[in-house]
Amino acid sequence: MDNFFVYFFKDIGNVFRKLGDVFVSIWEFLASILNFPERMKNIETYGADFSTLEWVLVVVCNIILVILAIVIVIGLFKLAKKIFRVRISPKKYDEVVKQVKQLQKDLIRANYEKDKLLAMRVAQLSGDGSGLSAEAEVEEVKEDEEKQNEAYVNNPNRNRFDSPCVDPNSNRFFRLTSVDNYYKTEYVPPFYDNEITLPEFCERFRNFSASRLKLYYDIDMMRYFIASLGTARIVILQGISGTGKTSLPYAFGKFVQKDASVVSVQPSWRERTELYGYYNEFTKKYSETDFLRAIYEANFYRDPHIVILDEMNIARVEYYFAEMLSILEMPRHEEWKIDIVTSVLDDDPILINNGTVQIPNNLWFVGTINNDDSTFAVADKVYDRAIPIDLDSRAEAFECEDTEPVYVSTDYLIQLFDEAKQKYTVSDEMYEKLEVLNAYIIKTFKLAFGNRIMKQIGDFVPCFIACGGTEIQAIDFIVSKKVLRKFESLSLTFMKDELTKFSNYLDKLFGKNAMPICKEYIEHLKKNM
Repeated sequence: MDNFFVYFFKDIGNVFRKLGDVFVSIWEFLASILNFPERMKNIETYGADFSTLEWVLVVVCNIILVILAIVIVIGLFKLAKKIFRVRISPKKYDEVVKQVKQLQKDLIRANYEKDKLLAMRVAQLSGDGSGLSAEAEVEEVKEDEEKQNEAYVNNPNRNRFDSPCVDPNSNRFFRLTSVDNYYKTEYVPPFYDNEITLPEFCERFRNFSASRLKLYYDIDMMRYFIASLGTARIVILQGISGTGKTSLPYAFGKFVQKDASVVSVQPSWRERTELYGYYNEFTKKYSETDFLRAIYEANFYRDPHIVILDEMNIARVEYYFAEMLSILEMPRHEEWKIDIVTSVLDDDPILINNGTVQIPNNLWFVGTINNDDSTFAVADKVYDRAIPIDLDSRAEAFECEDTEPVYVSTDYLIQLFDEAKQKYTVSDEMYEKLEVLNAYIIKTFKLAFGNRIMKQIGDFVPCFIACGGTEIQAIDFIVSKKVLRKFESLSLTFMKDELTKFSNYLDKLFGKNAMPICKEYIEHLKKNM
């Protein structure tokens, strides 16, 4: 055992002595830095023969030592603070745990109370006998709906077609029947100005918005919007708040003298009844929505009409709007119908046929989207069926002459779009370039255009050219919004070099800086990696 102690002292002990020397050296280093009295004695000893330059060097060296000392002291203070920071005591920790458990219990109790309230509401709709008696529930719901109808009739700001001659208690479709009465007795069709061209339409729309509404947009933005109406039935305006997303379709309604219908999407929307309403089996009344009224009324006139879904992604779009997406995909317009009721009564509105309402071709849906943390991401199935337009900034104000609104029929507007698609078809050279681009994207990013996007390109480009733009501008816009947008679904963390090569490839394929919107979007993707 003695031999081991000798070994331990000479070998292992030597290691610990060297470790102690490290701490001693550190202490001596710090003591040397902070030993300013000794340093002053050295300066007095050798300073008599210092030149001006040497004195400057002495001052600089001492300033460096002072800074080094301050840094070391601050570092040690932070280290000590981190090591000896105040930690919560076990007793305090137990109290916090108890509070959390109590909050969890309160949450469960609140959810239970909510479920009870929902059960009572379901009982009102289904008559399961829970909560209040069935008779009391029906009477209560009837009283609520009678009050709502009475307030609706007495509202001085109600829509112009709401006729007071319709008894809200005698018809299950009070609002839609009021629409019938207005268009049967009071409506006078306007005289349409069906001679305006698409370039004139865009220019007058821009000047009208500026002169009458003080809303300013670039002429290209007007062309994008009007060309989108000739391409799809759904347009998505996205961007930050305050850039005029809702104002643009609102201004269009004012310009064609058929005010847009604004439907404010709510966070709780999850199904079709939020848009179309529902039939109450107890009260024998139909809960009519503004969205349903707008669709029904549009069957009576030929003016182009826009329904704005304001902040449409504050709820999941694919939940409440899924049926409309499927309907608008039907190849024949006669199939664009929504189911309202299962049976038809004699006094139902005249345009409800076999329980359905026709979606007319003079109707477009414009959804506004805010890109922030308070909203949901929009699914690809929605984007694929729509034309998205980014409004990230406001245009500069400009002076223009006072411009009158116009009356233009939907039939004439569609005729202009159809003529444009025949006259300004995408060139064969451009189609070849798009095929080459498609092959490059498939090989590099494992993505493809798809038939729907190719059809939209074939419709959008001619309409945009007819509005006064160029083919390459239209291709740049539609490729960036419909194709490059899909890149966001990829894992781009390790693809920065591929995106740079892709940007250079666009210059090579279409011409130097011929695709500025696409290249700007690629830079946006690279910055967000």
